[in-house]
Amino acid sequence: MYALVPDDPVFFAKFQSLEEPLLRHLYRLHSAGLESDDERIVSDAYDSWVQVLLKLPLWSRWHSEEASADPAPAERYTMHSVRGDQLTSLYPIELTAVDLGHLAACLDLFVEADKVWRPVPEQACAEPPDREESLTDVFRRVMEVLLLPPPPGLLGALRPVVPQGSVVSVTLPAEQETEYRRFCEEIVTILSSGDTFAYRSHRAMYL
Repeated sequence: MYALVPDDPVFFAKFQSLEEPLLRHLYRLHSAGLESDDERIVSDAYDSWVQVLLKLPLWSRWHSEEASADPAPAERYTMHSVRGDQLTSLYPIELTAVDLGHLAACLDLFVEADKVWRPVPEQACAEPPDREESLTDVFRRVMEVLLLPPPPGLLGALRPVVPQGSVVSVTLPAEQETEYRRFCEEIVTILSSGDTFAYRSHRAMYL
């Protein structure tokens, strides 16, 4: 399946922040000295996390800039509204059902762990050792963005553009711009809802 991933430092930071907790969980499970289903789930999820990371626009750009003197990687393009305003670009990336399944299984594992550790009222101060604050919430938000169905017209317009070997400019017609704004509003809501300041700042990147 294809996802439309934003050229967005908020999404990239949330996705990248999953690496250290995944590795820490894997280390703990491995250190127990017994192979388990949980260790396999986290290991598979980390491998799939890497596969998705390699496809993200910000990672691809930074990697290309480090490896080449060319400041404009081939996969970059600019997107504009009908009025000529530059928009935050969206990049179509192909995700496999296997990778998404591994990540979803790991998220389910963390959700179940949260239920186990959730304190009862008289034990409100109880916390498991080294528990990652909001890990499950960040993981859930990232997965919701990856699984957000892209508007077919917008996806169809962008898929032929991104693989081209030169930097191009795309101007969205009115109908696709409306799709773009609705889709991006959903992304911002998924990633930044619950914090008014963060939501407003994030929304300003798109709208």
